[in-house]
Amino acid sequence: MIQELHDIQAAAGATFAELTTKEIVPVSFGNDAEAIAATKQGAALYDRTHWGRIQISDSDRLRFLHNQSTNNFNILKPGQGCDTVFVTSTARTIDLATAYATEDAVLLLVSPNRRPQLLELLDRYIFPMDRVELTDLTDTTVAFSFLGPESTQLLEKIGVTELENQPYATHKLINFAGMEVRVAVGSGLATPGYTLIASASDAAQLWQELVKAGAVPMGDQVWEQLRIEQGRPAPDFELTDDYNPLEARLLHTITYDKGCYIGQETIARLNTYKGVKQQLWGVQLSGAVEPGTTVTIGEEKVGKLTSFTETESGFFGLAYIRTKAGGEGLKVQVGSVSGEVVNVPFLSS
Repeated sequence: MIQELHDIQAAAGATFAELTTKEIVPVSFGNDAEAIAATKQGAALYDRTHWGRIQISDSDRLRFLHNQSTNNFNILKPGQGCDTVFVTSTARTIDLATAYATEDAVLLLVSPNRRPQLLELLDRYIFPMDRVELTDLTDTTVAFSFLGPESTQLLEKIGVTELENQPYATHKLINFAGMEVRVAVGSGLATPGYTLIASASDAAQLWQELVKAGAVPMGDQVWEQLRIEQGRPAPDFELTDDYNPLEARLLHTITYDKGCYIGQETIARLNTYKGVKQQLWGVQLSGAVEPGTTVTIGEEKVGKLTSFTETESGFFGLAYIRTKAGGEGLKVQVGSVSGEVVNVPFLSS
């Protein structure tokens, strides 16, 4: 089923690569400049099928997820959703996930390289008395995201008008061209857009219909560039055992008064006593530099570069910078390259 989708993508110029997690993804459609332009003036279409989709069902599902991550699940009604962070017992980041509450389940969209770990983690915390069922839907579903200012018009072409101006992660199940598709507000990045989840058996037809409606296919290479430019932290780069969600500036995912959950004591203490020693920022760079390079001011080490990309307007990176060193506007050295600390839209919301 997914092979049929890949065949259609290949016919449209896609080149593929295998991720470390073994998923095959379209890296580029040979149209990177056009795809970037579409995210700014039109609508680009990104295949997120390699991301994990985990379903949590049964009557204790909301309470269970409420206790496992940073956001407030107990207030979610069917058709609503939120971003949330899964953390270790010492509040170190595991993954940034998006949750969609339906009438009888919660669907989690998680990073490709964190799906096995999260399945194991969630399974470990289901106790015999818990009415919670965990199902990995990754292989039986697909996920696509639209990005760009014309995403809403594109959705209107396929008959969806109810989600315009709705809150982030609001979602609705629709019937489109004989396919059942869940459409949610939010592209996964700071660029406005929508995310669609459907059955894997409909993958090829849905992709074709969306391209026919005017979406410009976009490969993983462009997504990664936009991710870094916009400041979405990613597992193994910004989300590791070295950092907590406050340092990653994922403040929109944290509910401080929700009661006990894994990592809650550490997060509450950091917040109460202003104990955040470093924060994630964008860095405009004067040249290319490797992730992992130390960030300095004079002789003093003030941080570390975690991601790097080259954009049409120059070189750009994400870095954790010591809070006491300063923030936006700070002039720094990253290895042999000079840089300026800037804000990024994903972390400004």
